[in-house]
Amino acid sequence: MSEPTPALRVMQSLGVPRPTTNPYNKMLDEALGATAGIEHLRFSWPAALLGRYDAFHWHWPEVKLHGSTWWKSAVLTLLTFLLFLRHTFSRRIAVVRTVHNIALPDDTPVRLWILRRIDAHTDYRIVLNTTTPLPEGTPHSLILHGHYRDWYAPYPHADRVRGRLCTFGGIRRYKGMETFIDAYAAAVAHEPMLTLRGGGRPTTPELGQELTARAAHLPGVTLHLDFLSDAELVEIVTSSEITVLAYRFMHNSGSVLAALSLDRPVLVPRNEANDALAAEVGEAWVIRYDGELDGAQLLAARTAAADLTGRPDLSRREWADAGSAHAAAFREAVRVKRSG
Repeated sequence: MSEPTPALRVMQSLGVPRPTTNPYNKMLDEALGATAGIEHLRFSWPAALLGRYDAFHWHWPEVKLHGSTWWKSAVLTLLTFLLFLRHTFSRRIAVVRTVHNIALPDDTPVRLWILRRIDAHTDYRIVLNTTTPLPEGTPHSLILHGHYRDWYAPYPHADRVRGRLCTFGGIRRYKGMETFIDAYAAAVAHEPMLTLRGGGRPTTPELGQELTARAAHLPGVTLHLDFLSDAELVEIVTSSEITVLAYRFMHNSGSVLAALSLDRPVLVPRNEANDALAAEVGEAWVIRYDGELDGAQLLAARTAAADLTGRPDLSRREWADAGSAHAAAFREAVRVKRSG
């Protein structure tokens, strides 16, 4: 009788989930914890630098480089570099990276150098959609970003308010919330019944102040510039006719899937990834605009979404198989690493 295959020890770059943790991280944590054949290890610096594991799974490496003060950031940058060195010189630890974003974030030259080195020494990649560009021959697996229907199911849905538009999520410069507010200003001048609700925590106080000043003179605007609870997010999205995400660059967006999971259409920039998503879930649910969002495009999207009924097709994005799909990717990553 053959011996059972030992469980693969896999450390995530994600720690123990907190109340403010992205639902994607929480659901992945749950899926991996329930998957046979792997020992799911949550991140800690001592275990990452000194512990025993077969694979290390990066999500957003840049998160590890930043602390609440300059000196904490300096320490974290050094620790991240040491972790990179450990992985680089190890002959057994496979480095896996989920490609959430294509472009590097804005950061210091030292941190960008570390991020480039981590990427260059990644053994295996997990992509979340079919349009993620990878060099030819890159070992990888496609594991679609799961939906949030089950996650948001416990929270009551609001009645849809005619003319209401919304946006939500962590507010960063590239997400173009100021563009949305300017487009709304032009649109509400033609359709006074429009209203706008926005929610999310800005990356800096200055960005929050800028958005508040930009919207101060506009009718029907309510901004909640702080972290949204799940219940608040569900209320904002379901009370709206359409979710507007005026990102300057979009590739994988949890906010898009959150809105679709709550059976509300989205307005997003036209690109290859969003075209593919529209073909998958239903063209009417993913309304796309060209160039920079303006008032006319906002009004046209709102009209297209006003009478939409039913549900988008999210059948390819169930979480039931996410754990086993990741386990298979980790095993292949270890095989690639140790056969090289």
